[in-house]
Amino acid sequence: MAYEVLWISAKEIDQLGITMLEVMNAVETGFAAIGRGEGEMPAKIGIHSREDCFIHAMPCYLGGDIDRAGVKCVSGYPPNPAKGHPYITGIMLLNDPDTGIPVAVMDAAWVTAWRTGAASGVYARHFGNPDTTSVTIVGTGVQGRVNLLAMMEAFPKLNKVRCFDIFESSIEKFITDMQPQLPEATFVTCTDLETAVRDADVLITCTPIVETPERSIPQSWVKEDCLVIAVDYDSAIHEDIFKDANFTCDNRNQYVWTQEQGTYFQNGYPLPADINADMGEICAGIKQGVREGKRGAVLMGIASHDIMTASLIYDRATTAGLGTKVEL
Repeated sequence: MAYEVLWISAKEIDQLGITMLEVMNAVETGFAAIGRGEGEMPAKIGIHSREDCFIHAMPCYLGGDIDRAGVKCVSGYPPNPAKGHPYITGIMLLNDPDTGIPVAVMDAAWVTAWRTGAASGVYARHFGNPDTTSVTIVGTGVQGRVNLLAMMEAFPKLNKVRCFDIFESSIEKFITDMQPQLPEATFVTCTDLETAVRDADVLITCTPIVETPERSIPQSWVKEDCLVIAVDYDSAIHEDIFKDANFTCDNRNQYVWTQEQGTYFQNGYPLPADINADMGEICAGIKQGVREGKRGAVLMGIASHDIMTASLIYDRATTAGLGTKVEL
């Protein structure tokens, strides 16, 4: 028996006008559901066809009032931009939880970008100082942009953005694109990494994820009460920054499983006993965020984010009559 699947393109997603605040709220709802045990979310698995490149499969079911299921197939290839291709590409699939039948397919790059920034924003909601006025972004690509959008929601008084990237042209484009989003703020181009990091209130690293990281940002550059968010696994943040800190990950099971594989979070990164909380516990109210002192997070990106963001897109597209129905 034939059935129809709704195909939603990246262009159509852009037309929906979904805001960062909406994605943050959806991501937080997904975090809370996982924290309450209302779902099934194995750690992402992947293959690596080239050095520092990955293709991941990320399935998830969220139960309770959410009752959504699906899987994302996403790839990250750092050499791609030099070839004129995006770093992140992929497909997001939503399934009917009653039958397993696919109901929607959409661009995974948009989903991945926005839900990743939103997760940083949710962490900042629970662990940041609400009066924060400045943020440092290391890595001014797509993730730098969406993370700044999330920080604007978490910190309404934000008025200074320090930017660093190994490519000066990337910083210039970042400022050109983001200044209109935060017109009253001062954007500062930093020519060296240390200058960008020192005295930062919030530090977010959005560099490419690599198998043999340099971890070029040491504790000596970071002030004691800086909120540190690693979006790039263990690529940029030195392990001594997280030592004796209040350490949070997005999902305890995924962090521990990934560490046990022996590729990431090695050589001094927090062990399972060092995890103070994961974001599921925080958003479900099982544990509370800490807003002062030495604290930081590794936010790897989890499949509940994808399900919640894709569901937001699907519901909005269905209401707006966007997307193309394809018979399978």
